[in-house]
Amino acid sequence: MSKRKTVWSSKYCATEENQRIVSEIALGNNISEIVASLLYNRGYRNVEEASRFLNFGDAVMYSPFLLKDIEKAVERIQLAIENNERIVIYGDYDVDGVTSVTMLYLYLKGLGAQVSYYIPNRVGEGYGLSNDAIKLLSNYGVSLIITVDTGITAIEEVKFALSLGIDVVVTDHHECREELPDAIAVVNPHRSDCQYPFKALAGVGVVFKVICAIETIINFDISKEMEAVRSIYYRFADLAAIGTIADVMPIIDENRLIVKMGLAMLEKTERVGLRALMEAANLGSNPNVRPVVEGKPKNNKPRKINSTYIGFTIAPRINAAGRISSATIAVELLLTDDEIQAERLAHELCEINYTRQIEENKIAEQAYKKIENELDLEKHKVIVVGDDEWLQGVVGIVSSKVTEKYGLPSILISFDGADVGEPSGLDVGKGSGRSIKGFNLVEALSYSKDTLVKFGGHELAAGLSVRRKDVDAFREKINEYANQTLTEEDLYYKIEADRELTLADLTMSLAKEITKLEPFGNANPTPNFIVNGVKVMGAHLIGAGNHTKFVFEQNGTAINAVMFHRSYLNLNIKERDVVDVLFTLDINSFNNTESVQMIIQDIRLSENYLSYFKNENELFCALRRGEKYSENEDIIPTRDDFAVVYSMLRQEFRTGNDMMTEVEIYHKLSEIKGANIRLAKIKIILEVLNELKICTVEEVNPGIYQYDIYFNAEKTSIEKSSILKKIKNQCIKK
Repeated sequence: MSKRKTVWSSKYCATEENQRIVSEIALGNNISEIVASLLYNRGYRNVEEASRFLNFGDAVMYSPFLLKDIEKAVERIQLAIENNERIVIYGDYDVDGVTSVTMLYLYLKGLGAQVSYYIPNRVGEGYGLSNDAIKLLSNYGVSLIITVDTGITAIEEVKFALSLGIDVVVTDHHECREELPDAIAVVNPHRSDCQYPFKALAGVGVVFKVICAIETIINFDISKEMEAVRSIYYRFADLAAIGTIADVMPIIDENRLIVKMGLAMLEKTERVGLRALMEAANLGSNPNVRPVVEGKPKNNKPRKINSTYIGFTIAPRINAAGRISSATIAVELLLTDDEIQAERLAHELCEINYTRQIEENKIAEQAYKKIENELDLEKHKVIVVGDDEWLQGVVGIVSSKVTEKYGLPSILISFDGADVGEPSGLDVGKGSGRSIKGFNLVEALSYSKDTLVKFGGHELAAGLSVRRKDVDAFREKINEYANQTLTEEDLYYKIEADRELTLADLTMSLAKEITKLEPFGNANPTPNFIVNGVKVMGAHLIGAGNHTKFVFEQNGTAINAVMFHRSYLNLNIKERDVVDVLFTLDINSFNNTESVQMIIQDIRLSENYLSYFKNENELFCALRRGEKYSENEDIIPTRDDFAVVYSMLRQEFRTGNDMMTEVEIYHKLSEIKGANIRLAKIKIILEVLNELKICTVEEVNPGIYQYDIYFNAEKTSIEKSSILKKIKNQCIKK
């Protein structure tokens, strides 16, 4: 039922003008033309622009005081510190929220503030500020709440807090609505009246700027603003980088500088919790196969800490706490200075993440079945499905999988814990959605708001609450919006590679040079490439059968490649096939030896390769129908051709192989020295061998042959074949 149609394209077109610019960039920056073309693709069109990017000259530390309301926020926080007020940092339960809470807590604690933090439980409380939580904090004597990575839509909740005598400072980065909360300060670069030049800060990035402003005013003065900002960078850029990468913020402009400095800090991190998490992550997640030890020699850290490592190793483990258990576990890990506690918490996060993976796979399979059985994907361009037992903390990840599989926006709704007693139409379920490029999910939810309790998020990811009785109406409403805005072309899964290369281009020098463009991430993605027409020399499963390792060859150059989470057995790709590959370039380190390898994103049989077999089959069918052909088409097999084919079949039969596809037969024959037999001719030979009872050859399914060899068969002449005589008579001689 998948509506996915995958389309590959190349960004770089080597026109004469483009090539001139690329050559200038390469020469002016002492880089290869391939890397220069990657810079060209990213919009750098002359030597100076490319140089600024390579040397981080385009990454600016903007003044935090450009953020609207930041002076008000600093003033209220400073007052709370001076008066020893009880301050609570109110955060979200994802990585952005956890790193935001951790950073602000450490900073304020360092100033002597009476500060604590509160992160709501995803299942019991849900996202954002709630009146119940505010009332609880009021009972503890809290007089100031600082929200991080949340709060921009909490209009009623902020009013409730004010009614209890609690001031609120909102720091957030989510899209704003027309009405803002009536807080002491609302710091959000997305405010329409905010002049901050860079709008794409993560929630932790906004907190980072607030801290910079506090540092400037409390410990420095405005004239030494940059000095204050630098001091915060050297203390907290690591946490800011983790949150920014995990929240898939664009790694451009100020974010690029934050991530660059943060990754450098992580290479030699002194945070006990982060060190423990990296060590535990390297041991794996499965508690059944991973030794859990305390106070024993540590596992080495990863060979390189980059955006990919953060996004796929560290972030999922921090995220898992808020999804399956409690985000406070992750915060406590990042806050602790105790190595034993850090090791225990790190292993606990890994085990929680393992549980999350199991639950995620289970929900994904259930979701696929619901989609196949309950929805019409010709009618529904937005997938909306729900279940009473799906964990709320996992449906967002599964929604990503659903969108990936079907190429459509998707929203998964969990009613887990929503009902008391028998299910009711008034039960409120929590949903999480993921979108595709060109379909703004927040705008779609806004269009459907009459069917929802609440919603919020980003263009490509959002959350919502909906009553059970309104799910069908919501599905129809959001699909009404989709039908108005999405075209068939929007539904194609488009993969745009940086450029086409050959295997000969894939050198160690190129792989190392590409790292000059780091850090990679959203808006500055890891360069990906297309190589066409490579031969599969080897394919076997690795990683307990979950991944595939290939060996490719092209014009005498061979290279290893890995495809994660896919088996070549399910890809319809076999040894000797000719394929096109979409990939990123990687350096594999093993036994202190480095080698270049391809990390496969997508793979398909080459178009020219498929066309050959299609055309040969069409020719064979035309010949058997009696159509004429020219003598220069090399149709009639020789005695030597028959001998080669028969000998190959006989040898295969002796090894116990009595069935092959026509493609396998073609490849095996092509490897025999001196044999160069086109497929149409091979198919004629197989029919004649069967006709003359030299051996039994039957096409049991289209393109699949089963054969039986008669080792004592009587000798006969191929000239007796009526099939061969007929085909010879169809030849038009010059």
